[in-house]
Amino acid sequence: MSIMPLSGIKILDLTRVLAGPLSGQMLGDLGAEVIKIERPGAGDEARAFGPPYLTDPEGRENSNNSFYLCANRNKKSVTVNIAKPEGQEIIRQLAKDVDVFMENYKVGDLKRYGLDYESIKKINPGIIYCSVTGFGQTGPYAPRAGYDAIFQAMGGLMSVTGHMDGEPGAGPMKVGPSIVDYMTGMNTSIGILSALYHRKVNNGAGQHIDVCLLDTVIASLSHYLQIYLVNGKSPPRRGTWGNGSLPLGVFRCADGELMLVVGNDGQFARACAALEAPELATNPKFVKNNDRVANGKEIMAIFADLLLKNTLAHWLDKFEKAGVPCGPVNDFDQMFADPHVVERGMRVTVKHKFAPELSLIRNALTFSETPITEYRAPPLLGEHTQEVLANKLAYDETKIAQLKQIGAI
Repeated sequence: MSIMPLSGIKILDLTRVLAGPLSGQMLGDLGAEVIKIERPGAGDEARAFGPPYLTDPEGRENSNNSFYLCANRNKKSVTVNIAKPEGQEIIRQLAKDVDVFMENYKVGDLKRYGLDYESIKKINPGIIYCSVTGFGQTGPYAPRAGYDAIFQAMGGLMSVTGHMDGEPGAGPMKVGPSIVDYMTGMNTSIGILSALYHRKVNNGAGQHIDVCLLDTVIASLSHYLQIYLVNGKSPPRRGTWGNGSLPLGVFRCADGELMLVVGNDGQFARACAALEAPELATNPKFVKNNDRVANGKEIMAIFADLLLKNTLAHWLDKFEKAGVPCGPVNDFDQMFADPHVVERGMRVTVKHKFAPELSLIRNALTFSETPITEYRAPPLLGEHTQEVLANKLAYDETKIAQLKQIGAI
């Protein structure tokens, strides 16, 4: 097996819920050793975020639900009560020998326990210490807690997402999945990798990285927000319509729904030919993209009428042959059954103690020389406590038993 990109990197992961754990998982996929710290008895709060749960072989309640499983593979779970001095000492001892310390506690919480950046830096000067929060380490909202949906709302994403004004159900709408958490997880990984590179290649020092969900969602608005910065006007909600080119949107066919993206004038001419309406491509109102945007409701209505006349399969074939980007609106069953998705291997299977063949979503990165081939199941709560304390800190069985007795682990 090839050496993984992050082989030899050691990470102490005190993050919980989704954004931080997703980053830890990404780094673990890439070969880093990730030790996840969880609360004794309860674990990561994500474990209590509702069903479905895996089925315990003995029918007992457990804490291995889908929310936790999606973000915690390729990690070791160690239970530590950081509210106890003995637990704090365990964290400090582990922190001495790692490259990265990740946490997503509210600003100032870990300082009470002597586990903040300045405290950890004293015992490990080269540490890359990454704090993931809702609002960042500075600013009037820094002490606040928050979740993905709050940042979709406050960051402006919901204001440009949803049905158009005047349509049934119009108004701000949340994106389905916790997309801000996922993007923040990616930013966290980029920040950590950049700091590791700087430390190694540029002979740089360790440093504190501040990543937050509000900054992430604002930055993600990209061209939508740039429109506002250019003309001072917020783009309206457009439903599935595009804001840069038209026709673009979901169209109903005779037996299903099609997402069609006509990205330039050449594609528009070919789309019109495929629809057997070539005259549209020479109509002065539609020849250029800016013309189509100016007459958006009219061209979208024309395309809607034409597409309704035949089946989804018919139009997929027609547009594919014409070189016009389109795709079916798939549910999850249809998506995983798609031959391209099957070929790309987006579903991976791991052995879990409660499920011999547990399906997970593979890492989206593909490497030619260092492929990600090892996917270890998300750990049971505290599964590696004994192993890590014995091997990393040389604690004997008596000491570990004493720590359990006083509730430190």
